[in-house]
Amino acid sequence: MRARIVFDLDGTLIDSAPDIQNIANASLAKIDVEPITLEETHSFIGEGIQNFIERMRKARDVSDEYQKLLLEDMTARYENAVELTVMYPGVLEALSTLAQSHQLGICTNKLHRPSIAILKHLKIERYFKTIWGGDNLLARKPNPAPLKAAFDDLGSGLCIYVGDSEIDAETAQRAEVPFILFTQGYRKIPVDQIPHDVALNSFSELTAKINEILEQKN
Repeated sequence: MRARIVFDLDGTLIDSAPDIQNIANASLAKIDVEPITLEETHSFIGEGIQNFIERMRKARDVSDEYQKLLLEDMTARYENAVELTVMYPGVLEALSTLAQSHQLGICTNKLHRPSIAILKHLKIERYFKTIWGGDNLLARKPNPAPLKAAFDDLGSGLCIYVGDSEIDAETAQRAEVPFILFTQGYRKIPVDQIPHDVALNSFSELTAKINEILEQKN
């Protein structure tokens, strides 16, 4: 059976937190604010750049009046924030295998142009038939609209979403599709508190997990 498999990006396919931390701290430095840690960066990621900045400001007691300035500055830096980002182990092999039999896409709250930039930098953009970023005209996750649109772009077949967080889990639930939870990403709560159909500890297991879902649905 052919499937439509859509992935989240940050914390799912890639560990981009070091690059995001760098550009966030460069923006904070412009207003003489103490830098954020990598652990804080992980906790701020997941609901788009505006929410990231709001959480960052709150953590450093920065006034609301700096939201626009920080947003503009971080956005300007974002497309070039690629040098420290890496794929999780096994991602390349999994994508290469899955793309032979299934249609693959991306649905992320990361901005679209930085998403394209990092996929090209890592040389994996060819695997994805559609890419929906957080600045699309429909909505941001956990609203299911962009995820449904991504599936629509991929044609026919069973829909499966792969993500790493409670936001992704809610999105999949609202879209009424099976959800595979990658347990090594940026989730903020324990695995057993996040609704999921399958827990994925390593991408070396992904093809087998996909086949299990397909067999159950067949």
